Amino acid sequence: MKQKDLHDFKDVAQNYDLYLDVMYQKEDNHAGFLDFYLDFARQYGKDGVIDIACGTGAVLLHLAENGINADGTDLSEEMCHVAEEKAKAKGFNLNIFPADMTEFRSNKKYSCAIIARSGFMHLTTPKLQRAALLNIRENLVDSGMLTFNTFDPYPSFQTEQMNTKDTDYSFRLEYTNKQGSRERIYNAISYDPYTQIMSGNWKFETLDDFDGHVISERIRPLKMRQTYRQEMKYLLELTGYEIVNVYGGYNKESADHLAKNVIWCVRKKQ
Repeated sequence: MKQKDLHDFKDVAQNYDLYLDVMYQKEDNHAGFLDFYLDFARQYGKDGVIDIACGTGAVLLHLAENGINADGTDLSEEMCHVAEEKAKAKGFNLNIFPADMTEFRSNKKYSCAIIARSGFMHLTTPKLQRAALLNIRENLVDSGMLTFNTFDPYPSFQTEQMNTKDTDYSFRLEYTNKQGSRERIYNAISYDPYTQIMSGNWKFETLDDFDGHVISERIRPLKMRQTYRQEMKYLLELTGYEIVNVYGGYNKESADHLAKNVIWCVRKKQ
């Protein structure tokens, strides 16, 4: 049985958009991401788009609102439920289904596949990464395109995280949850250089509206794998893709430097 991760929990799915809105006000590494995926889908999605690890549907709904024919899938059933509710509220009847990116099947093949944000990094072993790339390839038409993100591992961050326990929490942000209560989010991340896995916990504290005291607490686990560029290039070659572009950000910045977002644009080889 699959162990639950952060995004599998109903409370996380329901509040995901709310706390991301606050997070992205402070972190600029996602600036322009909706425009990037819309441009990508317009360029390559003439035979349909599949948004893999679609989460609560931010990219999927942006594509639909701009006339792009797109389906969505996510490992988290709770995330899919939220995405469906948002789509219906906007008047869209979209094909959104829960599935593992290593084995999903659709009734059609797509000319464009998108794994937005850090969805690919939730594959925590090279075996899973290889399985996902091969499976996505099977769901693409000949010369179909895929885009996904990794980020360059920073040695200074790795060193710090190697000395961090999964209970060494740091404050991340405060936001207002779906029930209208204030919540604070903390996270603790440790790094294993052998497996290249970042693992840890997110802690959600709900505050009393009267005096701000903590009235409840939830701990949600998270694991992600860091992948070096040369490792990724080799994996893409082995799984039947050719690299079309590699960017250092959503505004198509140069990737000739360490980057918080490394955006891969690759084509299925015939």
